[in-house]
Amino acid sequence: MQIRKFEVGPFLENTYVISKDEKCLIIDPGFSRENEFISFKDFLESNTLTPIAVVLTHAHVDHILGLQRLLKDFQIPVYLNTEDLFLWENFGSQATMFGLNQVGFSFIPEALPTEGKFIIDIFEFECVFTPGHSPDHTSLYFEEEGFILAGDALFWESIGRTDLYKGNFELLEQSILNKLYVLPQDTKVYPGHGPETTIGHEKKFNPFVKG
Repeated sequence: MQIRKFEVGPFLENTYVISKDEKCLIIDPGFSRENEFISFKDFLESNTLTPIAVVLTHAHVDHILGLQRLLKDFQIPVYLNTEDLFLWENFGSQATMFGLNQVGFSFIPEALPTEGKFIIDIFEFECVFTPGHSPDHTSLYFEEEGFILAGDALFWESIGRTDLYKGNFELLEQSILNKLYVLPQDTKVYPGHGPETTIGHEKKFNPFVKG
């Protein structure tokens, strides 16, 4: 399995392509400019990759900014934790807050489980519910491959902000301590912004949540 990161959009968000056997999952498409999308699409074509689904860690504007553009070219399902759809249903309002011209979505995503194993075609991962940054936040743990897509829960020596809709530092702290820091020390963490890190590094050096 391969993972490729694209740093995109005005928020420098990390969009990931997880690939295996010429199929791929798109994680958190945050493209905001056509040239970003073209670079992404060129990568798919040059590696003969076929997208089979979009998986969202959460529905903050920077993580779904490129979704509508993506779905114009690829008619594939979109997965999200659907227990609290406020952010999804208010995507247009979120965009307006940041001066972005976007309209809302006309569909509801397919539901990710709150916890547990989930399979999309040849891809199997564990959904790890990690609220605190947002109420719908789910980290995606690929145990066999030794990595987790942590969205905006955990960054390199930092954590997600908690001053937005239903943000809660204590809840995020518990998500990190009880859901992420219990993973093996050498688990690679691919965050929604910034460089990758490991669980062991964050337990030792993260100034916000100590392990």
